[in-house]
This record gives sequence, C-alpha cells and structure tokens, in this order.
Amino acid sequence: MAQYKYPQHLSQSAIAAFDTRYAPGAKTSNPGIYHCTACGAEITVCRGQLLPPATHHVHERGEGKVEWQLIVFAQQKS
Repeated sequence: MAQYKYPQHLSQSAIAAFDTRYAPGAKTSNPGIYHCTACGAEITVCRGQLLPPATHHVHERGEGKVEWQLIVFAQQKS
C-alpha cells in the first residue's frame, strides 16, 4: 500500500482515471503509482511509459489476472 508522510503534498480527487483498470503492457494517460488489483504489487509509471508486461511478476494460483489501477496521480506542470 502506498504511504506518505506529509499530507500537504497530496489531495483527494474523484477523477475517472482512478477507476480505470489497465491490462499489462497498456499505455496509460497518467504518470503515477499503479497497483495490481489482484495481488497489490505497486509500480511507478512515468508519462509515456507502458505498464509492465504480464511476465513482470507472477501471481500465485487463484490470485487472478494482472490488472493495473492508478492509485496516486503524479501531477506535472507544463
């Protein structure tokens, strides 16, 4: 689970990007921290990067398929 120390650096948001589940290898629109909805593994993704392939980490039998979901959006100023 993602952790933080200083709450002034985070704000809660209800944008739809947090509801989308991505397949392994998919291109995302948002940089940030993603977690696997089946096992809870977390990764960081930079703008323009693809999510890791399905072989990135192995699930135990019965854990379900790898799907990535945004949990922390890294807002970038242009």
